[in-house]
Amino acid sequence: MLRRLTLLISLLLGGALVLGGCGSSLLGDVPTTAPSATPVQVSGAVGEPPSLHYDQPYDVTRQGARTVWPGSGEPVVDGEPVLLNMYAEDGRDGSVISSTYIDAPAWYTMSPESLGSNLYDTLRGQKVGARMLLLEEDDGVPVILVVDVLPTHAAGAEVAVADDLPTVERADDGAPRVRVPKKSDPPSDLQVQPLLRGTGQQVQVGQVVTMRFTAVRWSDGRQFDTTWTPGTRPQSATVGIGQLVDGLDQGLVEQTVGSQVLLVVPPSLGYGGTSSDLADETLVYVVDILDAHFQVTEDESTGQGKGDDGGDPEKTTGE
Repeated sequence: MLRRLTLLISLLLGGALVLGGCGSSLLGDVPTTAPSATPVQVSGAVGEPPSLHYDQPYDVTRQGARTVWPGSGEPVVDGEPVLLNMYAEDGRDGSVISSTYIDAPAWYTMSPESLGSNLYDTLRGQKVGARMLLLEEDDGVPVILVVDVLPTHAAGAEVAVADDLPTVERADDGAPRVRVPKKSDPPSDLQVQPLLRGTGQQVQVGQVVTMRFTAVRWSDGRQFDTTWTPGTRPQSATVGIGQLVDGLDQGLVEQTVGSQVLLVVPPSLGYGGTSSDLADETLVYVVDILDAHFQVTEDESTGQGKGDDGGDPEKTTGE
């Protein structure tokens, strides 16, 4: 397994694999050679590991990338972050080489240095939301890889905000700036206010949620935490099991992926009763929900690949 993981990392970060990214049904300047004369069928919903259907052992007769479905979100931008869910199988026996669904999506910068030249060239001009099927053979191992391109910040319909709640301004990259109402007492109960309503699935208890956030004190408006500084990755945590403060554990459930949510957290649902210097503070969080999925163990992921009698896939790629 260690050798297989090393192989996949080398392929992703500048190896021989010609990778396809998110975007329209056309891959721009990237060659769209048919992956193989033998079809690989891809099924599964967004936010779940894909299920791959193919005859084993799989023979990669031609290497390349195909679009399972195109993206409809914002285009990826040079020098800006990209967030990817990736799932790869060994086509010889369907065993899982690597899967971000075991943990959390992978965070890169849209640059050759971060992605490797092949993946970088493939992602140029593509859009958030696509799922790509990629086929490669390396040292006799047929690698079947599915890549989903996720949002790096919230996007959706604006939602009206109550006058007594903090206001939020967004920079061009989506980074929030929070202004707390002056001379206003903080609410005593948890306040959950969507600011942008995304169109993804609802967050459920027990899911790993990947998010970007900024947090300030109500008392003086001072920021005490953020993931929006350059070089800082999003935070991933399982919701509803105590990995987050209670206000986030409660407030993020049933919000939709792609949303930006304002949460005003009273001390009792924050750091109240602890030795933290935030113990008596009402906290204001602005959270961009980038992804939510149920964590899959390595054993549960293994053996997705199967012959053509494995069912009727929702989406199909191949010839």
